[in-house]
Amino acid sequence: MDSLLKFITCGSVDDGKSTLIGHMLYDAKLLFADQKDALELESRVGSNDGNIDYSLLLDGLMAEREQGITIDVAYRYFTTERRSFIVADTPGHEEYTRNMAVGASFADLAVILVDASQGVLTQTRRHTRICSLMGIQHVVFAVNKMDLIDYSQERFKKIQKEIRILLAEFDHRSVKIIPVSATNGDNITKKSAKMPWYKGPTLLRYLETVDVSEKPTDAEFSMPVQRVCRPNRSFRGFQGQIESGSISVGDTVTVLPSKESSTVKAILEGNQSVHDSSIGHPVTIQLDTEIDVSRGCVLTRDPDLYINTMFSATLLWMDDTKLVEGKNYLLKSGTQKIPATVLHIRHKIDVNTGREVPAKEIYKNEITQCDISVSSNLVFDLFEHNKALGSLILIDRISHATAACGVITQSISRSNDLTWHTMDITREFRENQLDQKASTIWFTGLSGSGKSTLANALEKRLVSMGKHTMLLDGDNIRLGLNKNLGFSEADRIENIRRIAEVSKLMNDAGLIVLTSFISPFVRDRRKAKEIIGDGFVEVYVNTPIEECERRDVKGLYAAAREGRIEHFTGITSPYEKPQNPDIQIDTTNRSVEECVDLLMEYLEPRL
Repeated sequence: MDSLLKFITCGSVDDGKSTLIGHMLYDAKLLFADQKDALELESRVGSNDGNIDYSLLLDGLMAEREQGITIDVAYRYFTTERRSFIVADTPGHEEYTRNMAVGASFADLAVILVDASQGVLTQTRRHTRICSLMGIQHVVFAVNKMDLIDYSQERFKKIQKEIRILLAEFDHRSVKIIPVSATNGDNITKKSAKMPWYKGPTLLRYLETVDVSEKPTDAEFSMPVQRVCRPNRSFRGFQGQIESGSISVGDTVTVLPSKESSTVKAILEGNQSVHDSSIGHPVTIQLDTEIDVSRGCVLTRDPDLYINTMFSATLLWMDDTKLVEGKNYLLKSGTQKIPATVLHIRHKIDVNTGREVPAKEIYKNEITQCDISVSSNLVFDLFEHNKALGSLILIDRISHATAACGVITQSISRSNDLTWHTMDITREFRENQLDQKASTIWFTGLSGSGKSTLANALEKRLVSMGKHTMLLDGDNIRLGLNKNLGFSEADRIENIRRIAEVSKLMNDAGLIVLTSFISPFVRDRRKAKEIIGDGFVEVYVNTPIEECERRDVKGLYAAAREGRIEHFTGITSPYEKPQNPDIQIDTTNRSVEECVDLLMEYLEPRL
């Protein structure tokens, strides 16, 4: 049995999570004298009729005390004669589900509270599912507030049956159901005389004795490289935590994704040299040959690790902004961080039944199965085999907030069958032949701002100079290449992605490409720039919306304001202005020729 138990308390709002842990600490005399005195003093002026409010030990935020709910995760460290503990008291309110997931990510065991007067609720089911998603295999259900139902054995048995049905689809190594009263202390640290029909252990005694140690496995060694240590010319070590298996001096390891091999010359734990080390230990490893290893690489002896750019994952969506297909994020797995795109939403998972529900959009606190593509080879494993290399988070590329957490469930192998073929006739050869520098001039702005007019006039100017060009216009593309796409957010993202890919191919042919698209979202223009690469020029036609509406001969703005057109940029759909465009032009008080002159002043030295 491990000497340390890391566990969380979770469940629906107001199920008594903070009160339960607070009462446990109080009754077990695990508080300092000043903490005990402060608790008793604050309780006298609180909202518990002068009785001790044990939740105050964990709810420290002013908003938590005012509302009587937990908002943030509160960590407590305590030790009994039998064991040391770290407990994360997590919020039950649906709004703070992401905070609960953060707490679950570190835990070995979950204490899930169920209100005896209400039974299993939706949030109870959601938290149970999230605990399973995070790999927690040991669960205690504390059926709380037994005092409110007069300690009824029949009611407890009914809830016990609900819990058993809930757990039927999950594979836990241990499950315990304990009737308790967090307020009165029944079955928390001492057996309750009011429930003589319950013959099991108290909650604290069970936590002290439950075995959560990992089963021995034959997993091979793997260590994501967190840092390259180079204090002087004679020392080069690779630092990280061993996530599976063990390693010894003299072992041969492979560096992924490069697949180069070398022999372990030395292993250090801290500043002490050791002959071998194993899972969970932070180490510095020296190799006997100079090979390319950097942060994000993985040292391993496991031949079954995946090196791929596509995989399926189960995600808990945590962002206020909905998830749609085609959105771009930063993906972090282990010590690797690379751009990623959610290619396809397979379905979302009903938190009540576990059913797979068709969906094209995923909202906050929903769980989904989706396919993800990354920009370069990712080293990963399935979560069930390796938690460190099988878990991930998605990070919003603009706000840098965590948008989702999840686990990898399947490698999509078809991308391994595709290889980019390098041809003898290169982009540089075609550029020299055409005597020009290939580039993409990307016009963005509101409908009616003058994008198409400027792109058309600029192309005529370039052709008159002997340049070879191609103009891609929004309406023309939607009448052909993208005729199967609508104007939903997902379709707009895909529209811009396809245009960027076509522009890149034309750049490879040596052409100067001009594009005229509203492309309203910053992330999509950024993705287009990443796809196209060198030669991307962003032109922001920042004509005010009032002028755009005045020019609108088709009456589109008026129709949008009347609600007859959905997803119309600037009215019923947002336009995110470029923050640092290469060129910015307001066409309100300038002639077309004046605008083209300004464009050429910037472009001519670059073409």
